Amino acid sequence: MFSLDERIQLMEHETAIIAKSTGGEIEVRPFDKLLVDFVQEAGASIVVRGLRAVSDFEYEFQMTGMNARLAPDVETVFLMASEKTQFISSRLIKEISALGGDVSQFVTPDVESTLKERFAAKKAAE
Repeated sequence: MFSLDERIQLMEHETAIIAKSTGGEIEVRPFDKLLVDFVQEAGASIVVRGLRAVSDFEYEFQMTGMNARLAPDVETVFLMASEKTQFISSRLIKEISALGGDVSQFVTPDVESTLKERFAAKKAAE
C-alpha cells in the first residue's frame, strides 16, 4: 500500500517518538538481502521477532531454523504480543480503514491520518 520510502518515513517518525521518550537511539534501515547477511553486516548477533499467534510461530520456527544453518552465530529471540494487540494485523487495519472504519485504537494518530489520506485519494481517483 505504501512505497518503501513512505514506510521508512512512517517508521522514522514513530520510532523518533520512542527514542525521544527513552533517551535512546533507533535507526530504521531497509535491506534487500537475507536477514542473516544484513544482521552480520550491521555488526549484530541477535534478531528480535514478534509473535502474535500459533500460525506465526510455525513460519518463524522454520525461518529461525534456516537462519541458524546459514549463520550459526546469529541468535533469534521471540517476543509474544500482549492479549490486547495479538489480533492486530496490517491486512485488517487496511481493510477497516478502506471501508471507513475507526482504526484509532490500533494505530498512532499519524498513521491513522496517513491511511485516511491514502484511501481518500484512492476514492477520489476512482
